[in-house]
Formats: sequence, structure tokens, C-alpha cells
Amino acid sequence: MRAQFVLSEIGVGLRRNLTMTIAVVVSVALSLALAGASLLVRDQVNSMKGYWYDKVEVSVYFCTKSDAASSAQCSAGAATQQQIDDVQASLSKMPLVQSSTFESSGEAYKRWKETNPDNPLLAAVGAEAMPQSWRIKLVDPTKYDVIQSAFAGKPGVKSVEDQRKILENLFGLLNGLQTAAFVIMVLMLFVALLLIVNTVRVSAFSRRRETGIMRLVGASNFYVQMPFIAEAAFAALLGAAMASGLLLAGHFFVQHWLAQRVLFIHFIGLSSVLTVIPLLVVVGMGMAGIAAFFTLRKYLKV
Repeated sequence: MRAQFVLSEIGVGLRRNLTMTIAVVVSVALSLALAGASLLVRDQVNSMKGYWYDKVEVSVYFCTKSDAASSAQCSAGAATQQQIDDVQASLSKMPLVQSSTFESSGEAYKRWKETNPDNPLLAAVGAEAMPQSWRIKLVDPTKYDVIQSAFAGKPGVKSVEDQRKILENLFGLLNGLQTAAFVIMVLMLFVALLLIVNTVRVSAFSRRRETGIMRLVGASNFYVQMPFIAEAAFAALLGAAMASGLLLAGHFFVQHWLAQRVLFIHFIGLSSVLTVIPLLVVVGMGMAGIAAFFTLRKYLKV
């Protein structure tokens, strides 16, 4: 097939159905941009889990004098040095423990002041109210339950807390955003498919005389259908290009504005975006080509 003929037919189809072609391009761009965003959010969540789970600690908090009246676990009063040493001895025998650091009441109070400089309770709360603790880094952070079962309820131990619980709320929010983006993406892809089908159908109807003549002179189905399929694929290619531009613009915004203000999040790099872009092009053009092919089987019968 002559490339010049195909290109001329694509130009004719795009000019005759300009408004519908623009609608196809925009809808494909939005749906593919949401698809890419959904994939990038998934990569971001996985990256953050790998980054933060390696840094989280399990804390074994000991009873203070003030806990005796409010906690049944601490009814015997503040933890003794022997009880603190017993926990340390147990930790040293556990292969799961990578390292452990003791934090005194004074150190805990100093850290609390640094992280809450405007808290009105600073003037009323002294260092003695802050619990002593062992801060434990695990070889496998997902094995928190082993530490929990080993030390929860021991004499002098007030509680065992895992920092992952704080991060789970953030990861839950990101996973929710990913799910929302996926649902909207599916709806937009459905709308894009409907627009592609309608555009191809209108284009085939407007050129039914030319295609009828081509059939009469012996043109093959492939020769007749190819310009319409190429037209839909070209519109999808434009939409994929727009979607890629939106993802690159979003990456630029994240790296040059958001990353400088949200310092506790380790954002994914440009390589992740560049990995997603070829997939968007393939999915967009493939979806448009397949939709056009099955539509033409019905509307190009002579």
C-alpha cells in the first residue's frame, strides 16, 4: 500500500471530523494520563515502603511514676534498672534485632521539645514524665509481632509500639488515591472507546461512496480499512503524546516544588516516568486500532 495514499486519507478523515477527533485526542490524553498517574502512585508507594520501612523502629516504653495511677500494667510504679537491663539482655539474644538504642527520660524530653517547640504543655511537663525506652531497629521490620509478644506485659514495660502504624495511614491515603485514579481511568477509557467508535463510524459513513468504489474495483479489506485504522491510531498517538506531557509536567512540579516542601517523602525519579510513557503509547494506539478494526467490520460492508 502506498504511504502517500494512507497519509492523504488520514488527513481527509481528520479534517472532516475535526471536532470529534479533538474530543478523541483529549479523552485519550486524560485517560492515559490517569493510567500513568495510577502506575506512578503505585511505584511511589512501593518506593516509600522500601525507604521508610528500613528506617522505622520499634519502641519498648517503660513505666514512669505518673503511670502508676493511670495504668494497671504500671501499678508497681516506675520501671527499675534491673527491669530495663532484663529487656536489654533479651534483645541481645534475638537474631531479629539489628540494633537497639536506649533513650533516657531526659533525651526523650529534649527530642519532644525540639519536635513540639510551641506546645503549651512544655511549661507544665518535666523530663521525669517522659518514659524511658529501648528503640529497636529490626532486620525485618514486618516482624514487629515478635517484639510485641516478647515484651508486652513484662514487669516495668508500659507498651510496645511500632512506628509503621504511623506510616500505614499515609500509605492508605496513597493507595486510596491510586484506586480513585484507576476507577476514573477505566471510565475515561470507556468514554474514549465510545468516541473512537463514533468517530470511525462517522468517517466511514462520510466516505462510503469512495470505499464502495474501491470495493468494486477489487480493493482488499485491508486496503480499505487501513486509512481508518491509521486515522484512529494517529489520534490516539496525539492523545498519548499529550498524556506524556502531562506526566512530565507533573514530575517537574513534584521535583522542583513539592519535594522541596515535603522533605519526609522520598519521591520517585524521572526514570519511572520515562518507563511508563512507552506503555501509554502502546496502550493508546492499540486500543484505538482494535476499536477501529471491529467497528469497520460492521460499517464498511458493501
